[in-house]
Amino acid sequence: MTHDLAQATAPDLDLIERLACEAVEALPAAYRAPAAAVLLRVADLPPDDILDEMEIDDPYELTGLYEGVPLPEKSVMDQPVQPDAIWLFRRPILDEWVARGDVTLRELVTHVMIHELAHHFGWSDEDIASIDPWWE
Repeated sequence: MTHDLAQATAPDLDLIERLACEAVEALPAAYRAPAAAVLLRVADLPPDDILDEMEIDDPYELTGLYEGVPLPEKSVMDQPVQPDAIWLFRRPILDEWVARGDVTLRELVTHVMIHELAHHFGWSDEDIASIDPWWE
């Protein structure tokens, strides 16, 4: 099958979100529901306030971000100010995808999503390696 690239459009926010949701659905059963409870936000680029807070000058350096308190650090005494969230940034993800040229967009979005979920769950490198084949 050939693709007419002259008629192709860039992957949109909805596709990035769908791929991230599919990555959550592919998690081991024990992690699926807690991961699905994390708010997913997909934007073209990181908001300026996030870049300022992280002292990042180039918005293309940030493909994803976890905002929240990792599960191992949560206490029943903590009152949540906002829901835990994972941000995925489409344009930096697409730039990395093109620059690499050796992975599918699905693989890259899954990798970024797993990396951000690792912050949420407090996973070790070994935990990540058992879930994300990227690390093999």
